[in-house]
Amino acid sequence: MIDKLPPLAIGNLKIKIPIIQGGMGVKVSTAALASAVAICGGAGTIASVGLSHELSKKNKTYVEFSNEALQKEIRQAKKLTNGVVGVNIMVALSNYEEMVRVAVKEKVDYIISGAGLPLSLPEYTKGSPVKLIPIVSSARSAEVILKTWERRYKRLPDAVIVEGPMAGGHLGFKFEQLTENTADSLEKIVSDVLVMVEKYRAGKGADIPVIAAGGIFDGKDIAKFLKLGAKGVQMGTRFVATKECPVPDSFKELYIAAKKEDVIIIKSPVGMPGRAISTNFIDRIMKGEKIPFNCHYQCLRSCDVKNTPYCIGKAMYNATIGDLDNAIVFAGENVARVKEIVSVKELMDEIVNEAIEEMNKA
Repeated sequence: MIDKLPPLAIGNLKIKIPIIQGGMGVKVSTAALASAVAICGGAGTIASVGLSHELSKKNKTYVEFSNEALQKEIRQAKKLTNGVVGVNIMVALSNYEEMVRVAVKEKVDYIISGAGLPLSLPEYTKGSPVKLIPIVSSARSAEVILKTWERRYKRLPDAVIVEGPMAGGHLGFKFEQLTENTADSLEKIVSDVLVMVEKYRAGKGADIPVIAAGGIFDGKDIAKFLKLGAKGVQMGTRFVATKECPVPDSFKELYIAAKKEDVIIIKSPVGMPGRAISTNFIDRIMKGEKIPFNCHYQCLRSCDVKNTPYCIGKAMYNATIGDLDNAIVFAGENVARVKEIVSVKELMDEIVNEAIEEMNKA
């Protein structure tokens, strides 16, 4: 019998409760949410993307403002907690290197990086103890990262997050795999990555914990993946419907009101499919309408400003100011199961107790 969950050890970094709060942009997981999770013993993640939509009000460049905005969030989180706090930085960002260097300078505990393969991440973190955690959606992509980092930088990831097809936001699968439900399950992908990582662990003595993500909803899910061999989980959707999440009540109420049929897959200017809750804005873009916009900055490497049908950054920012008719609101497949807004502590206590109860079952 156990009375608590095993902590998540990432090198010398110890996370008391093996739950990482997923990084959610734009301005969804900021210092307010990340620090609340860290205070409760989990790992809180600040999303670096989309912190610069007030750029027109400042006499600064996009890079300068983004750097200052991320620095501010990290410092605010550290004022609120001495718990574990990290940053999620998308490879797709045009200022990816600058964001990584800010996170290193501010001495975050870890950097999570996805929306592309973070093959050059170690180059920007040399000499820093920050833990590097790539997000992958297959054993093949995990192996590419491990081999590339070892060959180029003589190091391996400190942990790997395996994100399955039920996750919210941008997804590392083909559009058709998601709409036709042909993608491998998270259980299958985690199992494959565990086998692949074990080869490196056995041959080099490296300890690379695997963390399951995408569709993790309750304590039963946590117990299932811990029993499978994962050392922790990452959760995003559940943390949006908390009192500490800084988005407007209308944003959270959209989560609570969502039905299963409201959750759809869209094509994003990032160059990846994404899972979101249906809104008037999404209805328009799904019908092929082009939404005019003025780009003040090239925030995404892949964005063809002249030809892209809409600005995803602006649409996500609209959600954070309550303009849901002109917004994109990302959410995981299980968002329809969210029924109430609770505090982070209440949520953590609930899912941890559920997980312990499940772990103690024969």
